[in-house]
Amino acid sequence: MSGKSMSGKQTPNRRRTWIIAAAAVAAVGLVIGLVLFKPWLLFVDVKVDEQLPIVASGPAQAQPTPPTPTPLAPTPTPAPLPAGPMQLAVGTLISHEHTTTGTVRIVQQPDGARLLTLENLDTSNGPDVHVWVSAAHVVEGTAGWFTAGSADYYDLGLIKGNQGNQVYQIPADVDLSKYPSVDLWCVQFSVSFGAAELVT
Repeated sequence: MSGKSMSGKQTPNRRRTWIIAAAAVAAVGLVIGLVLFKPWLLFVDVKVDEQLPIVASGPAQAQPTPPTPTPLAPTPTPAPLPAGPMQLAVGTLISHEHTTTGTVRIVQQPDGARLLTLENLDTSNGPDVHVWVSAAHVVEGTAGWFTAGSADYYDLGLIKGNQGNQVYQIPADVDLSKYPSVDLWCVQFSVSFGAAELVT
């Protein structure tokens, strides 16, 4: 009984099956990559124009002292009251992984509430970028892209847009003395888009 020898060549049907399978795997990989990386965001700007608090340009004004009732009982001078929002700290954004410009301010309202403002912000749009107050000092260049990720921080929330003016509430229990900088941090890829060192 004679046997047939088997050659190493694939039949056309088997080759076609492999091509279809490879194309399917590539298509699935492309879809997953698009979902994770969202590359189209780099070409779509989201502009925000929120009302910024007007910081008081001069020192707080004291209330007028009422006349002293008697020489023996002087009326104490009341503490000065802020005439409007007061700047507690300010910083200029520098670029990290993406070109980033703008001004950061920490502002205290007359009622004691504190705000973080991003003024004239211009950076790249991206997935999952958050506004952090960070315990890390700002480092320029690629060496500073990841420093905030290894330091303590408080997350003020997802960035509202990659351009314009924005305002974020700072909770009363956040100790700002622990956080000398502000970072625009991409949580998904653990990298800084830009950061600002705060100066009081």
